[in-house]
Amino acid sequence: MNNLPAASNEIVSFGDEKLILVDENDNEIGNLSKDECHDGHGQLHRAFSLFIFNENGDVLLQQRSSQKRLWPMYWSNACCSHPRRGEDMPEAISRRLYQELGLTSELEFLFKFIYQAQYDEVGSEHELCWVYLGRSSDDIVVNANEIADWRFVSADRLDRELAEEPGKFTPWMKLEWLRIQQEHGNALHEFAAAPRET
Repeated sequence: MNNLPAASNEIVSFGDEKLILVDENDNEIGNLSKDECHDGHGQLHRAFSLFIFNENGDVLLQQRSSQKRLWPMYWSNACCSHPRRGEDMPEAISRRLYQELGLTSELEFLFKFIYQAQYDEVGSEHELCWVYLGRSSDDIVVNANEIADWRFVSADRLDRELAEEPGKFTPWMKLEWLRIQQEHGNALHEFAAAPRET
């Protein structure tokens, strides 16, 4: 049993929630509201990004809700969010994965990286992002306030879509998927390979 709340369509993102500001070495240097972190060119803050595979080796994609301030209705990886003030990364990951998708997963940390991406005049992402791979066979229960649609695709299918229609995907997902392929191919192969029948 876990102590996580049941997945629902409750509002789980707040503009005034305090995020963790960091320097380029991921040292915590303060806190700022989520809205302020994403204003203008963005303030560097801690974040995470999860790639979740099912038992068949397919990767989960979510289409971001139309209510999202940045990149609404774009396709992205399973879950992306932030630890809040006073929250460690395992807490934040477990909370958000369950709030958005009703999932639990053991996750493998791959890397951290910094990126900045501007979304028109609306605001920016400027994040020091921790990237993980995981697998789950739980039933998906989406939070409609966060996710407009979702689907599983093979790694090869995702490669084709990214090549043919890159503009429909979030900028961080494209950066992360490329680096996973280039630097963590063995881990990707392990998660993307369907288990052999015995």
